[in-house]
Amino acid sequence: MGSVARSRHRPLAGRVVVVTGAARGIGAALARGLSHRGALVALLGRQPEDLQRVAASLTGPAHWWEVDVTDDAAMERTAARVRDRLGRPSAVVANAGVAEGGPFIDSDPVTWRRVIDVNLNGSANTARTYLPDLVATRGHYLQVASLAAMGASPMMSAYCASKAGVESFAHALRAEVAHQRVGVGIAYVNWTDTDMIRDADEHAVLRELRAHMPPPARRVYPVDLVAGRLVTAVERRSAAVYVPRWLRLVQFTRGALPPLVTLVSRTQLPRLAARERFEATGLLGAGAEGDPAEGDPGERHES
Repeated sequence: MGSVARSRHRPLAGRVVVVTGAARGIGAALARGLSHRGALVALLGRQPEDLQRVAASLTGPAHWWEVDVTDDAAMERTAARVRDRLGRPSAVVANAGVAEGGPFIDSDPVTWRRVIDVNLNGSANTARTYLPDLVATRGHYLQVASLAAMGASPMMSAYCASKAGVESFAHALRAEVAHQRVGVGIAYVNWTDTDMIRDADEHAVLRELRAHMPPPARRVYPVDLVAGRLVTAVERRSAAVYVPRWLRLVQFTRGALPPLVTLVSRTQLPRLAARERFEATGLLGAGAEGDPAEGDPGERHES
């Protein structure tokens, strides 16, 4: 009875959890939270020095791998090494992501496609790679989405398209694997105090975008608060988690958001553009560093 009670109170104890985009931001905080609750964490990301620092900060043993989530073969090799070192994952969090902002008409096609590739294709590749393990362990896959999945914003076309895409993908995957006892959850996250958001605020186009949102929607939330909610969602195998909680209410009104955003944008964007020219931001977020377009660093792993 004692072991049963412990497993109920610490359902992640001794379980292997894979986190993509684990070098910084939500991924790093999530890894620390999972480790604190007894999980064996496999850290995946693009910044080896940051991954090493995150691994050193965990309360239990951890392994990190430098890998691009859009590289099918590299992800398969990494998954094999995760199994060899730690065992089959019981949970996978698809958190890796990048963003870009600016008028679509002036957007760089390569940058635009890279956002879609990392956020949508990278998430699907993560799920495809680890799904056999999750079937074997009857595990849980958590897809990190965004408020952008429910209400698209001007000047963030690639990011909004990618997050709407991962939401739809997660819904389809949930229905497909439900009979195999694999859980699929979606995390709807608002502005979070990460490198991506701090970088975004340096650009007029995104700084003004956030400033003209309703007060609750423009607030930036501490990364540890967001990560803590996601850890609990993994523990509970939640189908959905909203950070902040009021985002759940948006689900009931999301059909009204596109015409409302269009109405506001029709008057506000010309005023903002008259004050300051909107320019493309380029890739934003930790995942933008060491991007494959800048050269392939190869795979690296450290225990």
